[in-house]
Formats: sequence, C-alpha cells, structure tokens
Amino acid sequence: MFTTALVHHLTRGTNLPAFRASAEGRIRRAHLAHQPDDTIPRFPYEEHLTALTEDRRWPQSTNRISELRVDVEYERKAGWRTGPASLALDIVDYPGEWLLDLALLDADYADWSRQTVEASRKRDRAAIAAGWHEFLKTIDPAGPADEVLAAKASDAFKSYLQALRAGEESVATTPPGRFLMPGDLAGSPALTFAPLDLPMGQPIASGSFAALMERRFEAYKTYVVRPFFRDHFQRIDRQIVLVDVLAAIDAGPVALAELEEALDQVLMAFRTGRNTFLSRLFSPRADRVLFAATKADHIHHTDHDRLDAILRLLVNRAARRTEAAGARVGTVALASVRATRETTVREGRETLRAVAGVPEAGEQVGDEIFDGLTEAAIFPGELPEKADAVFHGAVPPGSLRFPRFRPPQLSVDAAGRMSKLPHIRLDRALEFLLGDRLA
Repeated sequence: MFTTALVHHLTRGTNLPAFRASAEGRIRRAHLAHQPDDTIPRFPYEEHLTALTEDRRWPQSTNRISELRVDVEYERKAGWRTGPASLALDIVDYPGEWLLDLALLDADYADWSRQTVEASRKRDRAAIAAGWHEFLKTIDPAGPADEVLAAKASDAFKSYLQALRAGEESVATTPPGRFLMPGDLAGSPALTFAPLDLPMGQPIASGSFAALMERRFEAYKTYVVRPFFRDHFQRIDRQIVLVDVLAAIDAGPVALAELEEALDQVLMAFRTGRNTFLSRLFSPRADRVLFAATKADHIHHTDHDRLDAILRLLVNRAARRTEAAGARVGTVALASVRATRETTVREGRETLRAVAGVPEAGEQVGDEIFDGLTEAAIFPGELPEKADAVFHGAVPPGSLRFPRFRPPQLSVDAAGRMSKLPHIRLDRALEFLLGDRLA
C-alpha cells in the first residue's frame, strides 16, 4: 500500500504539504521508468491501483521481492546548485517477515533451537505450542536422519508459527520469516527444518537427525538469508519499516515486548551510518530509517500522537545505537490509503470520537456482522496518554475495535478524472526519506 500510494501521488503531481519539494512546486514531473534490474520482478503498481480504485479491495500482502523505478525531475532550491535535476528512485518491496531472518545470520542451530523451544514454553505461548510440543516428544535428536520425519517436523513447527500469527503474536516476531512467507521457495529443502529440544551442552552427532536439521538451517542461511542481505537489503540506503503497532497493543503487553525485541533485532541487522561519496558507490549504508505505525485511519486523530509515541518507545533503544553511528531514525503514524473519515457517536450521555467507513463483508464488532456495503461509525477505543502505560496493561487485550475497512469510494470530476487516494502523513514520510535528495 505504501509503495502504490507513493507512486500514485508522485506521478499524478499531488500537492503534498509536508513534502517540501512538492509544496514548493519544485517537482516538475515524475514518471515510471524501465525496470532497473532484469532479475527482480516488477512491482505490480497498475494492478494494485486498479484493485484499490475500481474494485475497492485491498491487494494481497507482499509475498515476494519486487522493484520499481520512478524518475523524478525537479528544480533544485536556490543556491550554487540551482537549476533542473533528476533523481532515479528505486523502490524495493519485500515482506516484512523476511527482516526477522537477518537475526539468524550470526546464530548457530543449537542456540537457535534452544531459544525457540524455550520461548514457546512461556505461559502466553504454551497452549498455542501444545501440539508442536507433543510432536517434539516423539523425536530423538540423536536418531538417524529421516527425510519423512524432517518434513513432518517442519510442518508441525510451521503450524505453531501460523498459530502464533493468528493469535497473541498477530505481529509476527519469530523467525524464520520465510516459513510464513515462502514465496518461490515453498517446499524446498532449505525450508524443511525445525528446532529440536536439544540437551544443553551435548554436541550434535554426525549423521543424526539433529545434524540433518542443522545442515538445513545452515542451507537456509546460505541460500535464502545471505543472498537477500547481500543482493538487496545491503544495497538500500533509505529504509521504511511498516509496523502494525495497533495489533500489538490490542494483543497485550507480552506481544508488545516481543515486537520491541524484534524491532531491536531488525535495526541491529541494518548496515547504518552516514554515507560518503565512496560508500554510496561501493558500500551504501542505510543513512535514514523510518518506522511507520500503520492504520492510523483506524483511530481518531487525537490518538495519532499517542500512537507515534508508543512506536518511538518501542524503537528507542535501537534508535539511540543507530543514531550514534551517524544514521537518522524517525517514526510516524500514517495511513498510506485512508479508508475512514472522522465522526462522533453517542453512548448514553457521552459523545465518543469515532471513525466511519465501510467494513469488509464478514467483519464483526460485538454482535454485529457487516455486509461489505454499509457504512458504520465505530468507536475504536482510546490509547493511553503515557506511552509506557501500554506495557502495564492500560489497554486490556482485545478491548480495541479495528475492523478491516474497504478502500474509500473515490469521486470522479466533470472531466472524468478520478480523485486522488486520501492518506494520513504519507507526505511526512516522503519528506523524511527523500526531502534532502530533492533539495
């Protein structure tokens, strides 16, 4: 959604007030260019835009890497470099779950296994992991390597990860990320492994089932994680990480703590720092990283600053470390495509700040199930004034109301031109990521 909205507004010449090059009228033209890399699929911008504007449906989530180039022609600001210039903006889109894998690069199989199994035994996960734990009891790590058992072990572990994603850990934070978003690697041996319940201090015997799992784990790092890091991730010099903070808040303090740890690991994996002329040519660094709390249109604007403050708290530890290396870290609460408008609802004598939109068919709030056609005004709940209160149960799990709204109905003017996609703070995100490049 972010990529589609960004390209939509740049190529249509939308006036974006917080994006200075746009607000000052210095962007002369922006247009889609030829695909910059012949080995990477093209981001399906036109398909996504049609789904949003004509079908009023959200495109499927990103499940593979893709790329798009936008050429931006602009006027430099007054100064010794004044005059026309151009910027080739290469946008690389990939599933956020893949970021989790970067933490595996320095891990070994035994430690990863023990940490993952130990984490699954925590009180909040034990019930979800019960089926997987029962299966683990049937496996002898020192037994012979067995391909059929490897497939079953992998499937049991993937079921646990999927249950986490559907339950308390609705914001995925447990690697491997490709197990949830395999892309074109679905079913490959490199994705057919699982952690085992390994005794502490006992070495893994050659030829054992644990050795097979260890070999597959290393293959995953070699053939999946490292190429992504080397060929794509390491080349990016500006990064935006979209985070579903609202889902984590609604899941409770444990989910927030998991998310905080995952975001810290993500920033540790970034090659960050201030770029020089040579580093841009031969070894680019991510000199700006923006964390964006998505779905800001699901809450009233009076809670937007609170959502941003909670996100800042989640990334605060990692941000200090990253900024010490010379990079900038920013946060913003945004909606790339705004699906709601603000309104009020009466509840007894109280007037509540609410949002109104068309919930998708089958969405449910309380006892009401929506048909996908009728607009509804919904009070989503309120975020606490103090950001750290969310870690102490200030928002009871499940107390927020966030139905999935359909994309907005766009109007058509007398000339047959469709209106532009509404957004919340997309221009602020663009200013942080691109403002200095268009100065």
